[in-house]
Amino acid sequence: MNVTFEERHAQHGYRIGIASLDAQKSLNALTLPMIEALDAKLSAWAADPSIACVLLRGNGPKAFCAGGDVVQLVQQCREHPGEIPALARRFFADEYRLDHRIHTYPKPLICWAHGHVLGGGMGLMQGAGIRIVTPSSRLAMPEINIGLYPDVGGSWFLARLPGKLGLFLGLSAAQINARDALDLNLADRFLRDDQQDVLIEGLAQMNWQEQAPAQLTSLLRALEQEARSDLPQAQWLPRRERLDALLDVADLPGAWHALTALQGDSDLLLARAAKTLSEGCPLTAHLVWQQIQRARHLSLAEVFRMEYAISLNCCRHPEFPEGVRARLIDKDQAPRWHWADVATIPAAVIEAHFEAVWEGEHPLADL
Repeated sequence: MNVTFEERHAQHGYRIGIASLDAQKSLNALTLPMIEALDAKLSAWAADPSIACVLLRGNGPKAFCAGGDVVQLVQQCREHPGEIPALARRFFADEYRLDHRIHTYPKPLICWAHGHVLGGGMGLMQGAGIRIVTPSSRLAMPEINIGLYPDVGGSWFLARLPGKLGLFLGLSAAQINARDALDLNLADRFLRDDQQDVLIEGLAQMNWQEQAPAQLTSLLRALEQEARSDLPQAQWLPRRERLDALLDVADLPGAWHALTALQGDSDLLLARAAKTLSEGCPLTAHLVWQQIQRARHLSLAEVFRMEYAISLNCCRHPEFPEGVRARLIDKDQAPRWHWADVATIPAAVIEAHFEAVWEGEHPLADL
């Protein structure tokens, strides 16, 4: 199952629930059994009055979670082109239910987001009540590389970033360090990688019966004060003004050309971002533009319902299977995109990704 659960004794009969992703070889990539087990345990802990708070973490030094394990899903897509595998309907529905549960969790839920936090890992992290980053944290939404799009609530949190930074991060797969995450409200606290055990001990020593929020804040502030000197320098907020001007365009092709033109730029971070986009999926870029535009006035539940439609439609169109083939299966790193020119993708193809592909009520209608 590759996810483990334990309960640590705390004061006055309370317990601390600890959920650990444990698939280190895949950088804790989420499989369907992991998603289902995590959702079931979080539901049980939410209903258990003796569980005071929950810590969600990933085992191993390299990653909290490097995304969803999409290889098996894409293999089924390739076996039945143009169809939506049953696994896709279940995987995305269960994953988004889990993400929504975390966003609406009734108890303190702390996410320790060290190392790589990519795609599905961001979906787990962003809903947590207390999002902790460390010096090793590298956050990103890299779906432009595989022909998918920033799902797992990406429409929600990218649309709420300042200026054009959400659009930029969705198009470029640029990595966000701990300082960036704090600056952009994608994290709440910065701790050192070696402070996790001290945090758990502090949680166990708290008096959860009396002024627990104040005690928890005090604990986190004290640990954060010790870690402050290790905070990395900001990368993206200092570049916001330039990116806002660059991406102040009327349509996605305009944004694509403005950003890819920076491949020879003296700013190496922007040059790398431009190169990534130039090799990325043009259809994904259109989906990023659309999802951010559409999510601005949607509720969180509406965002997940929109993303469910997009994800299923990605499975029946050719780009997602081809991107995963090139990047993760054959690993030739040379995807042959069906729609290779960003300016000539038919509007009907883009719009089709937002259409329902199920009968009757939306499968996530109850969120």
